[in-house]
Amino acid sequence: MSDRISSSDTARIAGFDPATQPVLGCEALPGLPAECLRLDYIRDAFQRPVHWQVEPLFTESFSPAVVGPSGARQAAVLMPLVQRDQGLHVVFTRRAEHLHDHAGQISFPGGRIEASDRDPIAAALRETREEIGIDRQFVRVIGVQPSFLTSTHFVMTPIIGELLPGFTIQSDGQEVAEVFEVPLGILMDPAQHRLHELRLPDGAARCYFSITWQSYFIWGATAVLIRNFYHYLAAARLGQ
Repeated sequence: MSDRISSSDTARIAGFDPATQPVLGCEALPGLPAECLRLDYIRDAFQRPVHWQVEPLFTESFSPAVVGPSGARQAAVLMPLVQRDQGLHVVFTRRAEHLHDHAGQISFPGGRIEASDRDPIAAALRETREEIGIDRQFVRVIGVQPSFLTSTHFVMTPIIGELLPGFTIQSDGQEVAEVFEVPLGILMDPAQHRLHELRLPDGAARCYFSITWQSYFIWGATAVLIRNFYHYLAAARLGQ
């Protein structure tokens, strides 16, 4: 299989548009029933052993042997779930265009783990407060997903959290251009997951997942973490 690509690789590939790259055939996976998209189901899944595997195309990037290489920068992100009348939604940010890393890309709130952070959970909560103004008292942590090594040597640990009633959003305009929500049902529908291939000038190939919702194109590491969450919830259902 081809090597993987993250959104930061765009800086090294002139004229690269991730939305227009060829789409590869991808294994057809079953959808999740509505019960799997409820908070009570997700909470329960993280409170019991779930036998599952990460996204097979990116197994090496989730391997404990490669998520701690020398020089890798430790980071944590929060996947914020919020209950709406229409069902669960996930909060995303669109990063400011002037940022050095992942400029203009869609991502979860989060960032580097600082020495003052107790663990990845503390880092994700701190970064969420700094980026979009949601205080940690309005976040109920549900669980932690496997860390992912990006091609730019960030070890990204995703934290699954529930946003509690009363939270407000006040984004930092220096880091965040926009905050928006996507229905969890869209993200957890494997029919919405597309696998792209990029051919580099030297003949090498890279691949990445993407998900499109309205005008938003979610791809790279963020899309892989979404795909991984699907695998987890699907396995939890089979293990009931």
